[in-house]
Amino acid sequence: MSSNVKADIERLRAEIERHNYLYYVEAEPEISDAEFDRLMKRLEQLEAEHPQYDSPDSPTKKVGGRPVEGFETVVHRVPMLSIDNVFDEHELLEFDRRVRKLLVREKPEYTVEYKIDGVAMAVIYERGHFVQAVTRGDGRAGDDITENAKTIGGVPLRLRGKRVPPVIEIRGEAYITNTDFAKLRAGQEQRGAALYKNPRNTAAGALKLLDPKLCAARHVRFLAHGVGYVEDPPFDSHVGLLTAIREMGVPATPNVEAFPSMEAARDRAHEMAEDIHTLDFEVDGIVVKVNRFDQRRRLGATSKSPRWLIAYKWEKYEAVTRVNDIVISVGKSGALTPGAMLEPVDIAGTTVSRASLHNKDEVDRLGVMIGDWVVVEKAGKIIPHVVRVEEHRRDGSERPFKFPKRCPECGGDVLQDEGGVYIRCINPNCPAQLRERLFHFASRGAMDIEGLGIKLGEQLLSTGLVKSLPDVYRLPERRDELIELERMGEKSADNLLAGIEASKNRPLWRLLAGLGIRHVGTRIAQVLEANLGTLDALLQQSEEQLAEINEIGPVIAKSVYSFFHSDVGRQTVEELHALGLNFGTPVEKRPPTEADGPLAGKSIVVTGTLSRFTREEVKELILRHGGKAGGSVSKKTDFVIAGENPGSKLDKARELGVTVLDEDSFAELVGTNV
Repeated sequence: MSSNVKADIERLRAEIERHNYLYYVEAEPEISDAEFDRLMKRLEQLEAEHPQYDSPDSPTKKVGGRPVEGFETVVHRVPMLSIDNVFDEHELLEFDRRVRKLLVREKPEYTVEYKIDGVAMAVIYERGHFVQAVTRGDGRAGDDITENAKTIGGVPLRLRGKRVPPVIEIRGEAYITNTDFAKLRAGQEQRGAALYKNPRNTAAGALKLLDPKLCAARHVRFLAHGVGYVEDPPFDSHVGLLTAIREMGVPATPNVEAFPSMEAARDRAHEMAEDIHTLDFEVDGIVVKVNRFDQRRRLGATSKSPRWLIAYKWEKYEAVTRVNDIVISVGKSGALTPGAMLEPVDIAGTTVSRASLHNKDEVDRLGVMIGDWVVVEKAGKIIPHVVRVEEHRRDGSERPFKFPKRCPECGGDVLQDEGGVYIRCINPNCPAQLRERLFHFASRGAMDIEGLGIKLGEQLLSTGLVKSLPDVYRLPERRDELIELERMGEKSADNLLAGIEASKNRPLWRLLAGLGIRHVGTRIAQVLEANLGTLDALLQQSEEQLAEINEIGPVIAKSVYSFFHSDVGRQTVEELHALGLNFGTPVEKRPPTEADGPLAGKSIVVTGTLSRFTREEVKELILRHGGKAGGSVSKKTDFVIAGENPGSKLDKARELGVTVLDEDSFAELVGTNV
């Protein structure tokens, strides 16, 4: 009987550990919280009835032990230094210059990750077993919070896998999710208790509690982002470290990649900053780190901070306001996007009255209702976003938001993307989609139609002068009606018609980019033109043939093929062809300058403010003469075209000995009088 009990206990422990791993590391739980609680209670019961099978690694030890009398001070084997901060792009690039100067002829890779606004701590394992947890303290020594750390989600009592070092000190942040924080405050409101101020202070206070059970009640979690003392590490880079940590069963900061240059890392940092609304934890910046550990050792540290990392931070402002309504807007691809209409509130000198809620999943995650009080954050130049709902302020007057089952603009059917989060109107004649497609089609990044802005576009649509994209090219036939529009007149009308006529000769890639095909922006449109030459050739490709083109792949191929083989796609192409638009040049008939021109096989980077060309014109000329437009300067760069105030790219070009051209020299090189 005892052997069966022991087997049951071990089976339950293994099952609970697996579910903890799925929940905290993989973020893909298989069971509900209630089912997990039943497993834990069963294990607690068996261990209480059979204490001979007690184990320090049992998941039940994470529930919270006896209160401690106080916290002992522990000296860190490796100091937990602070991180230097920068607040603009220039300072970030200056950090890169310092790194490259110290490394001497070495090329560093940089990783980019969210700077979690939590409490720094270190978790120490010996032979895979949890032995101690310590706060950062003053960087030299911190408090022993071992008993409290046992209650933290994401701190396993035993590491998984076969690549576990004899001793490893995993460093990261203790934090509370916005969702859990909202629930904590709602509970305090019900009890009439004083409310917690913010997630970070609440997490910090939890770690200082002398009773681990009270700490457990605050639902603190852990995300790893580094390592301190370690013996025989099975990794030699930051990306390798985070991969290994996850394999050991510890959640690590998400979406970390390595980039070959600071410019590429900077661009990724900006992308991540735009995505902070998708996170359920607070961040106050982006951390950029040298990836390789051997280079980190050579870079060393000052008395306060390592020389191999920097925090790219922004000022963070927030305010509490009310959601007066939630409305749906329909984009050019048919995506239904919910937006919170807010009681106007001042945030960092700007009046904010609207915040995007992005998609139905985001509305569900936040649990936001019409009438809710919400925390709205504006970080640096980033658009405002809703952080969390102030659930404790609900009075019963709030109304749940029901995502529409039909398009609110045209009443057409809607469909959720297969495997995606967006719900789209699938009516190709939806007026809202046409409005957004028209604005996009005429924009500088697409057909660049001079004079066709948003206000005029709205008039053209409301008067019925434009009912489809091809109607733009029928406007010359309706000049008299055009002149009658508000603030138009003969001169404005003729300027618009001249702009429309000029756009007929735009290169094919601009037309492809302007049609509003999902996943087809400027770069993909250029790839399609470069490989196929004409729209007729594109139409002859199967979905499989399109997918074989470099940079296209199956997802984009399916989108392109579906558009051009839909009724609206076929009709649009036929009408635009009849109206005389440029449909490209067959690959075999391209002028020799395209394949054998002065820029053939060359990589060119443009920097600074241009006066003779627009950025798009320069890129078109580069592509037309066989070159490739690059985004950052490297040893593989052949030319840099520099305008006014060129910045760090020019410095990098000079340092690497890359040929620098002004606009006139570039024009002479490609033989243009533009």
